[in-house]
Amino acid sequence: MIEIEPARLTDRPAIEALLQANGLPTAGLEFAIGTAVVARADHRIVGCAAIEPYGSAGLLRSVCVDAGRRGSGLGRRLVERAEAVATVQGIGELFLLTETAADWFPRLGYQPDRRESAPDPLRASPEFAGACPVSASFLHKRLDRESPAR
Repeated sequence: MIEIEPARLTDRPAIEALLQANGLPTAGLEFAIGTAVVARADHRIVGCAAIEPYGSAGLLRSVCVDAGRRGSGLGRRLVERAEAVATVQGIGELFLLTETAADWFPRLGYQPDRRESAPDPLRASPEFAGACPVSASFLHKRLDRESPAR
């Protein structure tokens, strides 16, 4: 069974290894580890997602599922849990950059947008400042503040 739970500080090396194995950036992960969620199977991290909070806005980042578990709905569950964490943090809108999942995130309610429309604090984040190339797709979603935490 796969459990989704808040990440522990000790999970950071395993999260970084998963991200690196899948070609995703780790720069700035230290700003999001406190709001990260992980999927565990047999005591091993098989998925993750994190929020970098910037006031009422947040950067959804590090959404990754182990290759052998893709297509199972685990990515959707991780994003839903990360969104619940964001809502509890008072974040009303999430933004993300992606090079590989621009067609997947709209199925979860994220809409393409112009990178220039990102709030200023997000533009100073490591992902915007260089970890993600300017060719990365930029998407956003307004969160339902009435949603209960999952």
